[in-house]
Amino acid sequence: MAKELEGKVAVVTGAASGIGLASTEAMLAAGARVVMVDRDEAALQRLCAQYGGAVMAARINLLDPADCATLLPKVLELAGQIDILHANAGSYLGGDLVDNDTSAIDRMLNLNVNVVMKNVHDVLPHMIERRTGDIIITSSLAAHFPTPWEPVYASSKWAINCFVQTVRRQVFKHGIRVGSISPGPVVTALIAQWPAEKLQEARETGSLLEAREVAEVVTFMLTRPRGMTIRDVVMMPTNFDL
Repeated sequence: MAKELEGKVAVVTGAASGIGLASTEAMLAAGARVVMVDRDEAALQRLCAQYGGAVMAARINLLDPADCATLLPKVLELAGQIDILHANAGSYLGGDLVDNDTSAIDRMLNLNVNVVMKNVHDVLPHMIERRTGDIIITSSLAAHFPTPWEPVYASSKWAINCFVQTVRRQVFKHGIRVGSISPGPVVTALIAQWPAEKLQEARETGSLLEAREVAEVVTFMLTRPRGMTIRDVVMMPTNFDL
C-alpha cells in the first residue's frame, strides 16, 4: 500500500479492540503515526509493544469528565500534532426500552453522544489553527433506520448523524473535513449484546461485517484529495436485507 498518510498523526478512541484496532492497523499501514486512546491500560501496552514506535498509548477513561478533557494535551505531548481524529469509542444497549436500566441509558448516551461531542470540540481549535484536519465518527446503520429492537442505541446514532451534518458545515471553511462511517452489524464484542434471535439470524444469513472492512473504508475517506469530502458512508453486508 502507498504510504498515503505519511507524516500524519491520527488519534483513535476505543482503539484497543474492534473497529478502533482495525482502524489503527489500517492507518499504520498507510504510514500514519497513531495515538491509541482506550481505558484498557494492559491492552494498550501490549499493542504498543507489538506495533513499535509508530504507536503511542493514551490511557483515558472517556466517561470521566476530567480524564476525557486530557485527550488533547496528552496527544500533543506524545505526538505534537493531530491530523486525524477517529472518534470511535462507543457502547451498545438493545432490547425494549421498558426493560432498560436507566443508569445504563445514561452511560451509553454519555459515551456515544456527549463524549464524541467533547472530543471533537477539544481538537477543533488545534485543527482550525493549522487549517487542516480530518474527523471521522463511527456511527451505525441504526442512524438511518428506526431499528425497533434497539431504540436507545439507535437514538444515540441519530443524534450523532445530526452532529456530523451540522459541524461539517461549520468547519469546512477551515480546511477540516468531517464524515461518518455507518456500518451494519460488525463482528466485535458489541454484537454479543444483541438480542439472541437477531444475532443468530445474522450469523445464519452471513449478515455480518468484519472490522477490517470498516477500516478499509475509513482509510479510503482519509486519502481522498483535500478538495473532496466523503461525507457519510453507509455499508452493510449484501445479505443484510434478506
